[in-house]
Amino acid sequence: MPPAATVTDRAAVAVDRATAALTRLRRARLLHPAGRSFAGEVVVWGTPGPPTGVPLLDGPGRFRATVRLSKGVPTPGAWPDVLGLAVRLHRDGERPFDLLVSSSGAAPLLRNLPLPRRRFAGTYSTIMPFRAGRRRLFLAALADPESPGLGRSLAEVAAAARADAPRLVLAVASAVGPWRPFGQVSLGAQLSAREDAALAFDPIGNLPPGLRAVGPIAWLREHTYRGSRRARGAVAQSGGSMGVTV
Repeated sequence: MPPAATVTDRAAVAVDRATAALTRLRRARLLHPAGRSFAGEVVVWGTPGPPTGVPLLDGPGRFRATVRLSKGVPTPGAWPDVLGLAVRLHRDGERPFDLLVSSSGAAPLLRNLPLPRRRFAGTYSTIMPFRAGRRRLFLAALADPESPGLGRSLAEVAAAARADAPRLVLAVASAVGPWRPFGQVSLGAQLSAREDAALAFDPIGNLPPGLRAVGPIAWLREHTYRGSRRARGAVAQSGGSMGVTV
């Protein structure tokens, strides 16, 4: 690792090293170590109303996906926790799109705050904002009222996926505007524990053209995820960089 030249560089090196050390100590992901992963599908309808300027969100499309639901700490069973949803859109011949969202409130003042809850339902927000041109955007996964419920524990999530194809609605919003649904993600067959352990997401680098992460949370996520991947011997594309769901 090259020597740090600025305060920001030194902070980045410190976060990277601390994260790597904690990951090796835990012998698992530092963030959201307990989870279940599934093959899935993402259908994009397109953004209603004014376009975001991000082609992947504004136009229709269908993508194979890898989906992971997880607990942040993790707490036992159905105890409250900050719940996580990671969705990788596999795009043939292109970098995947990794969308990572956490349980949060739906209202504008709450969509940038991670909130613990008991059930794998409700609103999941990116917490951090994105920039699309001059626009400031948040992305989210919302409960689909017509979908089977995901339950209160990871075991119940897996059972729901075996029994049916649970769905969540994908949405975009400005910092203060309402959520605008632009697509949906559905869960399919569960992946093995080995495949789940091999997955490595990059919510900062694996973004579609026209969308970029901004702000201090984005900086922190970049370096914590990088340190965790390094300690696990994973790379940002682990889990299907060439469009193969593994």
